[in-house]
Amino acid sequence: MKVKILKWLQKVRLKKPINKNSKIRFLGPGIKYLQDIEIKGSFIVIEGPDASGRSTQIERITTKLEADGHAVVNAGLRRSDLISKGIIEAKRNHLVGKRTMALYYAADFADQLENKIIPALKAGFIVISDRYIYTLIARSSVRGIDKNWLYSLFSFAIKPDLIFHLDVDPHNLIHRVFQKNYSLDYYESGLDLGISSDIFDSFIKYQYILKEEFEKMRTRYNLINIDGNENIEKVYQQIQSQIDDFLIAENKETEIK
Repeated sequence: MKVKILKWLQKVRLKKPINKNSKIRFLGPGIKYLQDIEIKGSFIVIEGPDASGRSTQIERITTKLEADGHAVVNAGLRRSDLISKGIIEAKRNHLVGKRTMALYYAADFADQLENKIIPALKAGFIVISDRYIYTLIARSSVRGIDKNWLYSLFSFAIKPDLIFHLDVDPHNLIHRVFQKNYSLDYYESGLDLGISSDIFDSFIKYQYILKEEFEKMRTRYNLINIDGNENIEKVYQQIQSQIDDFLIAENKETEIK
């Protein structure tokens, strides 16, 4: 898998390469044999609950960046060829423990990090991740898993350059979910927590609990809050303008160096 991606990266020619050349930054101790890697690209994360509009925004952002001459790679939850099928099967059966599920997702991102995200950043690509470890930490912590254990588990992750959180009111979110899927997901409704026997009530309460977790993480991880209740265009303009400003600042810093 890693060899295939490296060959693919070598074939793609960047119209406007990013030449910032900075050492990789981990959230914790990181991965020892990757400590000295130099990266040229930028890492952007879009967080938010299901039906918050993440996919739509990522598609628009990717199109704009590619039109500007940047090469873009997408990542996200359950996208590891090695682990994703196991996660889907585990969720379907509702039998896997909370810690085991957290370990599943950690393995999923570790595989993507080593074989997709880091090679792309080394080659100067902009990597956009459809959610990252912040969703995983929030989900696990509300299920009673110790946060220090979670911080240690995900200490291998690298620091994104920008992290956007699409904050949508749960009462608006539930309507969007039905427009998209016509049903509520077992885990996204928090039914495994026993908050309420009514799935609609459970969904609203669970989503408010997750919102509180993201509020707690905002300062620690420098999350940029975006009002996801706005229309698609307004949300896009809020995100894209900050990405553009960041890339301009990066290019200026590189020129100075």
